Amino acid sequence: MSGSPTNTNLPQTHEEAQREFQLTLSGFSGVDNPEYADYSRCVHCGLCANNCPTYRLWGQEADSPRGRIRQMALVDQGRLEIGETFVTHIDRCLNCRNCETVCPSGVEYGKILELARAQIEQKYKRPLASRMARDFVYRKLLPYPRRIALAASVLKLYQRSGLASIARATGILRLLGLQNQERLLPRIDSDFFFSELGKAFPAKGLRRARVAFFAGCVAQVTFSDLNRATIRVLQANGCEVVVPADQACCGALAAHAGVREVARDLAQRNFSAFDPDDFDAIINNASGCGSMLKEYPLLFTADPDQEARAKKFSAKVRDVNEFLAELGLSAPLKSVAARVTYQDSCHLVHGQKISAAPRELIRAIPGVEFVEMPMSEQCCGSAGVYNVTENKTSMELLGLKMDAVKQTQAQIIVTANPGCILQLRAGAAMRKTGQEVLHVVELLDRATQHS
Repeated sequence: MSGSPTNTNLPQTHEEAQREFQLTLSGFSGVDNPEYADYSRCVHCGLCANNCPTYRLWGQEADSPRGRIRQMALVDQGRLEIGETFVTHIDRCLNCRNCETVCPSGVEYGKILELARAQIEQKYKRPLASRMARDFVYRKLLPYPRRIALAASVLKLYQRSGLASIARATGILRLLGLQNQERLLPRIDSDFFFSELGKAFPAKGLRRARVAFFAGCVAQVTFSDLNRATIRVLQANGCEVVVPADQACCGALAAHAGVREVARDLAQRNFSAFDPDDFDAIINNASGCGSMLKEYPLLFTADPDQEARAKKFSAKVRDVNEFLAELGLSAPLKSVAARVTYQDSCHLVHGQKISAAPRELIRAIPGVEFVEMPMSEQCCGSAGVYNVTENKTSMELLGLKMDAVKQTQAQIIVTANPGCILQLRAGAAMRKTGQEVLHVVELLDRATQHS
């Protein structure tokens, strides 16, 4: 899909938007019409607009959070059809949730966006190729670990056999319009993390906590080293780490796409795999997964029993940065002489409201010169599968991000989400900067004096 704005009849100026939005919202309120409570919190102030990546790119009201909320409200009122224009503007949203951080009224934008996408999934007929791809990824691949492993093995053959080099050299990827997407493919691991499921890892020294580790789905074939580094750092800081055997994908990608029945099924599988009473915390190292795990109750608002189960589970979920900052580092750290900057992962800083913890951990490492990145809270363009489905826009946002990185003159870019790592590595490779891109816990692992 092109990054240029679609022509619509939606208001384009701030003043017009305020007038039209007031008219839209007058006539219903959270008191008189509970179904509109989430929309009616929006006071159309426009503070969200300048913090929205797509609005900053295009300056179109329809591609701002306020404009999208207006469209969602009109759809629910029956005044706007779920057609191509509506779907286009909703699909263009990165769901970075930056708007939530700056909203003075506490609008839960991510929540209502996912409900809108669920409506689209139920009522809008996408092109056949899109329907088939979505059905394969969300319903037939991600929920099944063995299928993920099989698909990864095929991709590993492509990467290791020389086929990737041939595809790039012959220009076939450019011909198919896939050259940018191919650059973003993660390198498949030699040794998948699935082999660690069902294992327990003892704490080093005095045990300070007993935790369960959530390993993710695709991360088990592309970020196995990150998962193992996470376990090592937790062990070194006095944590016994258990990796439950029957855990499943968190369901974030399905939920973000509106495929909520799959997300619910995956959540229930994780409820069975993790007994919250057995652990001090359920740890994850992917901020997108962490937001989903913490927001499982939103999937079960119509089922009080499952909602209660979800709340008990989610109350134990902690991002690894959040948990280690709260627990406090106890392992000795050696010097890492490097200039380091940090990119806020959207679902950590905006979804989970965690900003200080990763910075605290980075600054705790001897030898590190920490430099703040300008606009580090702005999305890098990864956003789940956004860099595949909306590649042109994603690359524009990545370009802006790499411009910000350049100002720091950092040798190492650190972030807190695997998707961000892949995106930033692609940016460093395209610009030939030679910079390393690491997860916070990987930098900690490098500094930790493991016994």
